Amino acid sequence: MSAAVPTDDPLVRERSHLSASRAALRAMREEVEALDIKDVTANWVNSIVLERQIEERIKALADLAHTPLFFGRLDYLPPAQQGQRFYIGRRHVHDAHGDPMVIDWRAPVSQPYYQASKKDPRDVGLRRRFGYTGGELTAYEDEHLSDPSELERTSRLLQAEIERPRVGPMRDIVATIQPEQDEIVRSGLSGTLCVQGGPGTGKTAVGLHRVAYLLYAHRERLARTGTLVIGPNRSFLQYIEQVLPALGELEVRQATVDDLVAHVEVRGTDEAATAVVKGDARMAEVLRRAVRSHVTMPAEPLMVVRGSRRWRVPAYELEEIVRELTERDIRYGAAREALPQRIAHAVLVRMEQAGEAPDDRVQNAVARNAAVKAVVKECWPPVDPAKLVLRLLSDPEFLAEHAAGVLDEEEQKLLLWAKPARSVKTAKWSAADAVLIDEATDLVERTHSLGHVVLDEAQDLSPMQYRAVGRRCTTGSATVLGDLAQGTTPWATRSWQSALAHLGKPEARVEELTAGFRVPSEVIAYASRLLPHMAPGLAPVESVRENPGAFEIREAAGPSEPAVVTACADALGHEGSIGLIAADARIAPLAEALEAAGMPYLSPGEETTAESRLTLVPASLAKGLEYDYVVLDEPAAVVDGEPDARTGLRRLYVALTRAVSGLTIVHTAPLPAQLDPVVAGD
Repeated sequence: MSAAVPTDDPLVRERSHLSASRAALRAMREEVEALDIKDVTANWVNSIVLERQIEERIKALADLAHTPLFFGRLDYLPPAQQGQRFYIGRRHVHDAHGDPMVIDWRAPVSQPYYQASKKDPRDVGLRRRFGYTGGELTAYEDEHLSDPSELERTSRLLQAEIERPRVGPMRDIVATIQPEQDEIVRSGLSGTLCVQGGPGTGKTAVGLHRVAYLLYAHRERLARTGTLVIGPNRSFLQYIEQVLPALGELEVRQATVDDLVAHVEVRGTDEAATAVVKGDARMAEVLRRAVRSHVTMPAEPLMVVRGSRRWRVPAYELEEIVRELTERDIRYGAAREALPQRIAHAVLVRMEQAGEAPDDRVQNAVARNAAVKAVVKECWPPVDPAKLVLRLLSDPEFLAEHAAGVLDEEEQKLLLWAKPARSVKTAKWSAADAVLIDEATDLVERTHSLGHVVLDEAQDLSPMQYRAVGRRCTTGSATVLGDLAQGTTPWATRSWQSALAHLGKPEARVEELTAGFRVPSEVIAYASRLLPHMAPGLAPVESVRENPGAFEIREAAGPSEPAVVTACADALGHEGSIGLIAADARIAPLAEALEAAGMPYLSPGEETTAESRLTLVPASLAKGLEYDYVVLDEPAAVVDGEPDARTGLRRLYVALTRAVSGLTIVHTAPLPAQLDPVVAGD
């Protein structure tokens, strides 16, 4: 006969609270599912909207079996919060009487869970952290913040959660948010924030949790204005796509910059020098001049016939109207729509002077008069943004006219197509061309602005791409995330001040995360040898990991492929995800070697599973991704695969810092000299 489980066992009591909380969450969900809206909706439109809201609420109340419902507990000292006890979790859960069983991590009462310390306990007597295996509560750890005799120490459960192996997409970090991260997450909505953070500092997670916090604190406003997360590529977005849903936020749109500016089909590529010019902020002035060049001053008077009367507006007065609109510098399309009304008003003034009493209907009728339409068409013709950019890239004289004093002759030559396209549809547009078309489109019609935009891996954007993103948050705010040391495009930004100015947010606050929680200390120290050569003056990340991680360099005697396969097999002996990162040109031979060895692999963006944990990653797509163990093939090939040494070293820095638990470097060619401790200045 088994011994009775003691009822005073804290772990038993906490498991009981977990079971009761899950039951309460199920009851909350069932209550929403049982709602009958037949008698509360006035029409079918309201019914559809309400049904959708109910469906979203049901999804938000889902109990994810392997996701802990709560991860911490706060016991407040009286009289603060009446000395109550609060369980901190991913969402709010209440019982049948409305009393809270789990408090949302974003609520003000939860903040001391992240910020309280022995020096500043914030009225908290005890902070308890919970450990889980799957969805089962298996451990707890207490900190008596008000007890001066208890020394402050690193949380074992916190460290274990940070280092826990992962399979599948990126997880939320809601249980492990650090004080400096929490301050950024809870920053207000009104201002734009830029976060500079090296590898492993959690800047991507901070940005996503900031979105979740802002939706909690300003839900009504952001539900009306919208939120958007912008990532560098589709693989990255697939990697992060489950973070916000796990926090109960289902309505945040995710996109790449290319998605935002997809006015044309991109089928071409630019040489680096050409792309740099197309991405230069000066192109905005070239486009503005080109758009405005379509406006011409009227040379003839206007005659409007209404019934038996004729109303004449002289050419000089028409010119004054057109000139006044151009000087106001409003959108081209808005001015074009305003022009017929301005002309009609001039006609109405003459009608009133003649003793008539015209009203708004008469003015609208005059604005639609064929003669007025003809003047508008002649003076302010419609502009097709794609056709305009096509002409700039095809017509040397048109480009020279509008680039004079802005771009030199060599830069203009770089822009011109060797073989001009016949039409917008047949043109082989590049990604940079699409951004130019987006700029021209905004000059014609205002771009819709959102309430908040998160821009991740921002260091790789060109000035024109920053402008494209900035147009999406002119009336809202932004969270900009990046690392200047990881800029791997020829146009990568060199300073956040410059980037934020192009974004249209020069007043943004810049915060820096320097504590590394993810990348092992040995790995980040090795990768930091590259910093003086590619990002002088940038502080290296200081790893706070107690576990230094596994780090090994293997020199292969012959071709490196067999050694790489062996290293991958060794890595698969560990728990968690494996990333094989290599120069893009090396992907094909490595894929053949893996297939020959009977070792299945995934491509970036494909979700890892317990059965398939190895991903073959081109270095160009590694940014923002992370794996428990990384095998890096031929570092010299990664550097040589880029157009210049600085960009190559930055690409290598990214590849070196994707590991959470261990890194193995396999090489036949000599390692880049900058990794030598003497050259690096160690």
